[in-house]
Amino acid sequence: MSDFRGKRLAALQAKIAALETGGRPDAGVLPFGAPELDEALPGGGLPLARWHEITGEGMETETAAAPAAFAALAASPLARKGEAVWILRRDDLWAPGLTGLGFPAEKLICVCARDDAEALAVMEDALGTAGVACVIAEVEDVDLTAGRRLQLACERRGATGFVLRRRPFGGGARREAAGSAAATRWRVASAPSEDVEFGLGAPRFQVTLERCRGGRTGAWILEAEKAYLWEAGDVAHPLRLVARLGDRELAPQESAVRKAA
Repeated sequence: MSDFRGKRLAALQAKIAALETGGRPDAGVLPFGAPELDEALPGGGLPLARWHEITGEGMETETAAAPAAFAALAASPLARKGEAVWILRRDDLWAPGLTGLGFPAEKLICVCARDDAEALAVMEDALGTAGVACVIAEVEDVDLTAGRRLQLACERRGATGFVLRRRPFGGGARREAAGSAAATRWRVASAPSEDVEFGLGAPRFQVTLERCRGGRTGAWILEAEKAYLWEAGDVAHPLRLVARLGDRELAPQESAVRKAA
């Protein structure tokens, strides 16, 4: 009897997964390489052929510096396999900064949009274009209808989208929608870097996974890997886990990694 119930449960889970992906086969995931983080995500990594929402706090809702850096690092492995499109609301993206993070700036196509409607339209077109691996768009708000259209565009060619929730010209904050078609929703803020003898430590981010379809929420401190390690293939992902948020104890591999570097 238990075997029968187990089979029925597995069949029901497969049906739910098919509904969530529009009945299309799973496009796979992009693991971060940290079990504590990957286990919170469905399939053990960031779902591909979906779109993901990234937002900030305080002034970051206008400047989007930390969320943009996090998006660039998360998208870097995809950008190395195809073209990357970044849709701007302000012409303030600094390509040398992306290069310093290990993002392949030579694969980047920048588009300036006049408003949210145009940014979403360009994002939808870019996601459905052959050869485009990932699209990052700066958008103040995405309603459910626009979100579903973005998801259909992701499924069309298998591209992955990242929506940076940004209010580029100030003004009052909008009330966030109760629902979202995004596969994941992240809230990102800057975190203090590690103390080093000379210069600045690697950028760190306070990352909260606020919503995750088929997974669970969580909070962590992540650090950008050194660009040369990532470009040489010595590390699996350009972001690595440093600590759980609220627990400043470093991950077990921290000291070994620092000594080896």
